[in-house]
Amino acid sequence: MTAYITHTDCLKHDMGSHHPESPARLRAINDHLRATGVLDMVTLLDAPLANADDLKRVHAAHYVDAVFEQAPTDGDRMLQLDGDTLMNAHSLNAARRAAGAGIMAVDEVMADHAEKRARTAFCAIRPCGHHATRSRAMGFCIFNNIGVAAAHAIASYGLERVAIIDFDVHHGNGTEDMFSPKEWHDKVLMASFFQHPFYPYSGTDAPAANMINIPVPQGAGGKVVRPKIETEWLPALDQFKPQLILISAGFDAHRDDDLGQMALVEDDYVWMTEQLMNVAAKHANGRVVSMLEGGYNLDALKRSVAAHVRTLVEYRAV
Repeated sequence: MTAYITHTDCLKHDMGSHHPESPARLRAINDHLRATGVLDMVTLLDAPLANADDLKRVHAAHYVDAVFEQAPTDGDRMLQLDGDTLMNAHSLNAARRAAGAGIMAVDEVMADHAEKRARTAFCAIRPCGHHATRSRAMGFCIFNNIGVAAAHAIASYGLERVAIIDFDVHHGNGTEDMFSPKEWHDKVLMASFFQHPFYPYSGTDAPAANMINIPVPQGAGGKVVRPKIETEWLPALDQFKPQLILISAGFDAHRDDDLGQMALVEDDYVWMTEQLMNVAAKHANGRVVSMLEGGYNLDALKRSVAAHVRTLVEYRAV
């Protein structure tokens, strides 16, 4: 069973008609999954609101408090958190739902099998999260959703090894910032690829021992990315033996997405999902939680998400 976790609050976060990270992204995904029957294959759940203590497991307390205190509450007032990250009157709830979705997803996949809950989960949420560092918003991201989910899994279920996979076109600098300190090295392994040089121009400067960063050049497609995953991600994951796999699922590395210049296609996302499901079947009782990050060409985004979610649903261990 696969849980599909979202909330209408995530549609109300709006940074302006000019902004590529728009409510239309989530509408396109939901409409396409409904039209293609994928939503009939999943269990639909409403994301809860993450509370401040959930967020403070990975974010600095002063940052969380400032966002809660300064967030607009009514009217058309906007709060600018960074050069391209803004909040309207609905953004705080949307950001809390986005982080809360990851918490719920972890709870679903970690539930006792007797409860017949989810084996995998996809969180269709916004704002995205992987650029948010411990103490600042960045790159469309307010709270680091995947980081909150990982910390919740470790704190609430006593997991000793959690893997975070990031296949967004942009380096997940915020997630790396959170889990690079030595106290996380035995608990969290992060593996990613990303276009480089490219925003946020990070990920290549002496990463920590628990970071597997694969910078790839502009134009890289499956012929470049797949062998690197096979030789760098998969052996490290097998050695780490994760008890849970979390995915920062960005789809802006698609060849049709103008915010990046990579060349992946839907089959590449299916292949990556299958490889990660193989690892999860071997080490994590099949437990995978995937959370939406980037993806800005609506047609490519909706097709890629559908392929990814369908793979989560239909996967059978080999």
